[in-house]
Amino acid sequence: MKKRKEKQQEMEKLHVELGQVSTVILSTFKGITVEQDTKLRRAVESAGGRYKVVKNTLAERAGAGTPAEGLLKNLSGTNSIAYTASDPVTLAKVLTKIAKDVPTFQFRAGVVEGRVISIEEIQQLAQLPSKEELISKIMFLLKAPAQRLATVLAAVPRDLAVVTNEAVKENKFAQ
Repeated sequence: MKKRKEKQQEMEKLHVELGQVSTVILSTFKGITVEQDTKLRRAVESAGGRYKVVKNTLAERAGAGTPAEGLLKNLSGTNSIAYTASDPVTLAKVLTKIAKDVPTFQFRAGVVEGRVISIEEIQQLAQLPSKEELISKIMFLLKAPAQRLATVLAAVPRDLAVVTNEAVKENKFAQ
């Protein structure tokens, strides 16, 4: 059993981490096997996030004064949190995939950019394209007009060369 000092240090560490993140998703973990839990933790870490099983009182105290304060108040039952300071879409996608594979893992609510979101909104968030996909689409859209202009400008000398070549083949130049 943890001593009071260890619990206090754990709470302070969690408070600092929750103060630095933009997304926190609250879920229940009851009925998850050790293998499924390990898979879940690895998936969340690969998405740039952290996953913790938390005691309700510890979570409430650690969440005080952070964007997750409203989410972590008056908790009951078995709870876990996943949080990230980077892309909320990636975290939501990972957790949604796990929730499909493990029916006992269920969402309760979440906080994204300081706003509390519902279970339905978490699932909608998971359907959005990731940050990398959006950046690549924007880059394609920015590059497309320049590429088309280059193609048009290159067509004029190319077409002139083709016409000249055909004229030479047919001996249409006056000598």
